[in-house]
Amino acid sequence: MREQKVWQSLRMAELDSQPKSIQSIYSWYSESKLFVNRRYQRKLVWTQVEKQKLIESVLKRYPVPAVLLAERETGDYEVIDGLQRLHTLVSFIENSFPAIDGKFFDVSQFPTARSRADEGAFEIVSGPDESKLTPKEVSTFLDYSLAVSVMRGATEAEIDDVFSRINTYGHRLSDQERRQAGVQGEFSNLVRELSCELRGDASSDILPLANMPAISIDLPKTKHGYSVVADEVFWVNQGILRSTDLRDSMDEQCIADIAASIVGGQIVDRSKETLDDIYQSDSVESKRISTALDIYGEDRFKIEFKHCVDELLKVCDSGEPKKLRSVLFKKKTTNPFPSAFAVLMIALHEALISGQRKIASYDGVKTALTDLSDRIETSRKSTTPEQRRKNVDTIKGLIDSHLVPGNPLNYGGSHSSTDIDSIIRRSEIELPHYELKQGILRLDDAGTIDENVFSKVVNTICAIANNGRGRSGTILIGVSDNGVDATRVAKLYELSPRKVSARYVVGVSREARKLGESTESYFARWKGAVRNSGLTDPLRESVLSAMDFNDYFGLGVIAITVPEQQQLSFVNGKVFAREGDETVEVTEPQAIVRLAGRF
Repeated sequence: MREQKVWQSLRMAELDSQPKSIQSIYSWYSESKLFVNRRYQRKLVWTQVEKQKLIESVLKRYPVPAVLLAERETGDYEVIDGLQRLHTLVSFIENSFPAIDGKFFDVSQFPTARSRADEGAFEIVSGPDESKLTPKEVSTFLDYSLAVSVMRGATEAEIDDVFSRINTYGHRLSDQERRQAGVQGEFSNLVRELSCELRGDASSDILPLANMPAISIDLPKTKHGYSVVADEVFWVNQGILRSTDLRDSMDEQCIADIAASIVGGQIVDRSKETLDDIYQSDSVESKRISTALDIYGEDRFKIEFKHCVDELLKVCDSGEPKKLRSVLFKKKTTNPFPSAFAVLMIALHEALISGQRKIASYDGVKTALTDLSDRIETSRKSTTPEQRRKNVDTIKGLIDSHLVPGNPLNYGGSHSSTDIDSIIRRSEIELPHYELKQGILRLDDAGTIDENVFSKVVNTICAIANNGRGRSGTILIGVSDNGVDATRVAKLYELSPRKVSARYVVGVSREARKLGESTESYFARWKGAVRNSGLTDPLRESVLSAMDFNDYFGLGVIAITVPEQQQLSFVNGKVFAREGDETVEVTEPQAIVRLAGRF
């Protein structure tokens, strides 16, 4: 039945089915011809045991389910079905994990993989010959023929339809993954994008298969070396969800619930059936929420949601820092609390955003929310709209005396702390579009200003702008990309850097204090450096209008956004470009012409 329904969706597109050896698949992979569309593909979720069973099947020449790809206009391939299998096969070749008998793939027996290792794409696990597959086993593995079907000439709608059908009739998807699978629309996009930003795995919608580990979640007990460490993500770090909940997209489900309640203008029932209805494109409820979101605006809601999260984190960090779970629950517990979090977020949104107020005392709000679980209904009946409304009103009443009138938000594109975290994590995988600088003061005992930093940053602004149409980027000032500098800053300024992934936020407020000036004056230094630079006029003006300062937990971070440009940019007549994470001057006429061709 499943195959018949999928085949019906493929009739309009040409389907080319032919076996491909794993060696050929790896060649595509190494040439960056395999891509993943995050709009409908989930994260890497297989456990090591599941991966090892696939490898064992291949070595024993057992049949393996077919892989479905869609050919793109560029001649590359988008993975429609088989993401987990494909990544397992290529990552086994790259020594990410051993076979079930403990043996690793012998990279020396496969020149293509050896070349990638020599280029620094991955590290080869060293060990005696007996710890690796034999030459015969390597040959068996690489020669294994995988059933591969390629959709040619398929429309985006057809691809979405096929993916949706495959995952509807498949298994292992969580409720929320099933809802999001192949669904297009403003609401599903809002949930997906906001979830990525909060997890810290925001990236381009289309990314190479090789980059999937950078946006996948590493669970505490099954470390795969993925970049998103579950324990560091807001949801798990604050105790709202378990790490396994994060893997199953329960964070997206929670955001969908909150978004529907706020954007739709009335609190919805917290149930599987309600969310299913909202995601059913032809339902009355889906149309109601879609219409409301059109009026409300996706960007507006994302800014407001992240502001409420920022304020909640400031509450937790005030006085003696505590995790949100420890604030809300009197008794120690390891239970997740997405239901209580949802009503808390709705209450904050109504009090701060709708009520046009700001928090006057974070300590006061923290005290008011302490042991909140004892003062709101948390039983099963608390999921009804009526009871959730009572809980929201109770929370608003508790915190009311600690709020003062005032516009809490600037909708002009200011960066939240969540945005800063997301940019830092994104900088690790999209090197050409991001740059991090610890500041302008040298890290010697004198701590004098390094004037070259300003010109280097201006050149980098130009280089990022020259990445081409549809490309933007960000430079963060106040973030170190290595532990040595972070340790030095901590010693010189007696502060504790905030670790985000492999980076360290050291802030710029320390430099303002060292220079004896306000953060406003310090920020003006940077704006002046850009304003007085030789940057091309359109680029200079667009950067100045988008520059932003964020308090970032008292450390202070400057975000210099480089908006998409429509033409080649210069600095005093010179052209700069990005090569990985480096900024270089381009002097050869032919190279400049190639850069101009990006526009």
